[in-house]
Order: sequence, then C-alpha cells, then structure tokens
Amino acid sequence: MTERSKCELSRRDVVFKGIVSAGASVIASTVAAEPKGQGLEKLPFKPEGYNYWTWQGRKIHYVVEGEGLPIVLIHGFGASAFHWRYNIPELAKKYKVYALDLLGFGWSEKALIEYDALVWRDQVVDFVKEIVKEPAVLVGNSLGGFTALVSAAALRDQVKGVVLLNSAGQFGDASSGANDSEETSFQKFIIKPLKEVFQRVVLGFLFWQAKQPTRIESVLKSVYINAENVDDYLIDSITRPADDPNAGEVYYRLMTRFMSNQKKYTLDSVLSELSCPLLLIWGDLDPWVGSAKALRIKEFYPNTSLVNLQAGHCPHDEVPEQVNKALLDWLSTLTSTLLQTA
Repeated sequence: MTERSKCELSRRDVVFKGIVSAGASVIASTVAAEPKGQGLEKLPFKPEGYNYWTWQGRKIHYVVEGEGLPIVLIHGFGASAFHWRYNIPELAKKYKVYALDLLGFGWSEKALIEYDALVWRDQVVDFVKEIVKEPAVLVGNSLGGFTALVSAAALRDQVKGVVLLNSAGQFGDASSGANDSEETSFQKFIIKPLKEVFQRVVLGFLFWQAKQPTRIESVLKSVYINAENVDDYLIDSITRPADDPNAGEVYYRLMTRFMSNQKKYTLDSVLSELSCPLLLIWGDLDPWVGSAKALRIKEFYPNTSLVNLQAGHCPHDEVPEQVNKALLDWLSTLTSTLLQTA
C-alpha cells in the first residue's frame, strides 16, 4: 500500500480547551463504563520525571515499565505521560510499556521551534527506532491518536497495531482551500503584523488564565463525564509543565502557526497508508469528538475493531478499568495472530 500521509487536525479536536484536547474483522461493541480508578495500581507521580532521552538536541521525557511486546502510549494536547497513570501499571504486567511526552508538552523540553504536526511524527518514529528498538503497538489519545497514525504510516512494518482513543483528525473536504486567494502586500505587511500583535496579547492572557488550577479543573470536568478522577494528581501533572519559562511562547506557536497549518493533513489520507490492525476505543459522550467519527473511521478502514464506552474525551483516565480490559483483550488477539504468522 503506497504511503503519502496528510492528516488534518481540527481546532475543536486538538485544542484541549487551551491547555489540556486484529485480523480483518470489524467488531462493534458497547461497554457500560464504570467510573473510578480506585483499586487500580497508579503510576507514582514524580515531580522530577522518570527517564530522559536526547532527541535532536532536545530533552524528551518518557516512562518505561514491564517486559514483552512494546506498547507506546502517546498523550493528547496539554497532557503528558502521567495521563496514562492507571494504564501503565496494568499493561506492564504483560507488555513492555513506554509513555513519552511529546516535544513542547509535559516534562519534555519546551522547544522554541516552528511546530508542525509532523514534528511529533518524527519524534515518535525516532523514539521507536532508538529507544524501543523493536516492532511495537502505538496507542494515542486525541492529538496523540493522530500522532500514532502518522507515525505508524512512516514506520510501516515496525508497527504491529494502532489504538486510537477519541483521536484528533478530520476527513478531507475536496472543496476546502480551493479558492484561497494569494496574499496581498497590504495583508502581508499591515494586516498580518497587527494580527500577530493582537494574537500575542489575547493568547498571552488566555494562557495565563488557562494554566490556573481552578480553570484546568473546570475544563477537565467538562470532558470527563464522571469527574471522580479529576484530582490533584491530574491537575498537578498539567500545571507543572505550564510553569516552564518557555511554555507561554510554545502555547502561542501551537495556537497560531500549528493550528493554521491544519489543512495540510487529512485523516483519510493517513488511514489509506495504514496496513496493520486498528482498534478504536471511543468515549461516545465526548463533547468534542463524537462517536460518528469512530464509525466513519471503521467504515473507511475495514481492518478495524471498535469498542464504545459511556465516557468522555479521555476514556483511558476516566474509565481506566474498561479501557485496560479492551486493550488487553485486543492485544491478546493481536499477539496470537502475530505468533501464527511468524
């Protein structure tokens, strides 16, 4: 299958309200989700982080636990490896689990670069090649889902499966962008600079507001249908990285330059490159990414299994027991298939 990926991210899908957004069978099932993470082992919160890897001169944070088939967990916009707190210990009982912080997020360096969606693709590709060093399964939530898809397309045989949880990305619209006019001198030298000044002032205020613990708690509670797991651990894992001296500038670049480049990528293009099994674990009550997208992905890409949960945008943290079960069941089938074809 030829590979030329383009995947569009919608502002609604990716922006976590400014700080936080096997086989050929097709299986659709609905699971009654039970909230809470109580009773599950939880990844200890370490203010200093866990492990660090230098990638292109930048410091990248990651967690690794367990032994077996490698599973790489990729967080969403504004989150970090700690967002997989209830999943890492459980998955690590049977697999070797990695969770990394994307550049600009979490405990990874807040690099002052021109952010493009493919920056994270390149980061994950190199992480698999340099740190994991063997074929892996990629798992991503929201922005991390898009990153998992484009990384899998680039890695090809080095990825044995992909799991998306309420993934970012939109299907292409052939008519969009067709009538974009050429930028005039007035737009380039007058309007654009004024717009950037205005954006800096407004986004600077929004970033300051968005990183306040009370605001983060409010946003999280709007996307967690059951807010029981919106606790100090989760809020602290978001506020600490936001205190980095470069965090405000990274936020500005993400919200302007990165967001303005979304139309370069379409979800159908990247899915057309995929050749491995795909699992969708979808919180059907997500106010940002509804269940219709999961159904469309399944229709577009036949080698898909689907598990629907009564949860919001971050089912892995809101209903971790249900997500862990869905992951482990699918991984068991996947590993059996891999052994049979080895």
